[in-house]
Amino acid sequence: MTFNVIINVPDYAPREKHSTIFQNFDSLKKGEFMQIVNDHDPRPLQYQFMMERPEAFSWEYLEEGPKTWRVAIGKTK
Repeated sequence: MTFNVIINVPDYAPREKHSTIFQNFDSLKKGEFMQIVNDHDPRPLQYQFMMERPEAFSWEYLEEGPKTWRVAIGKTK
């Protein structure tokens, strides 16, 4: 799997995190992937994707803690 973008989420201010992730996701083409790296489980972000981009993304945990979570997010449409 090749990532077009890798975002280290803790590098961003709290108010910028989700908007930065969604901006980068929206710039992907169908079939492309981004990776997020976080210091906690990004489950709330997954729920936000489900509400705001239903059926347009895939979500795969690549690493699940305890210190680092890595998720591959793909654009499906």
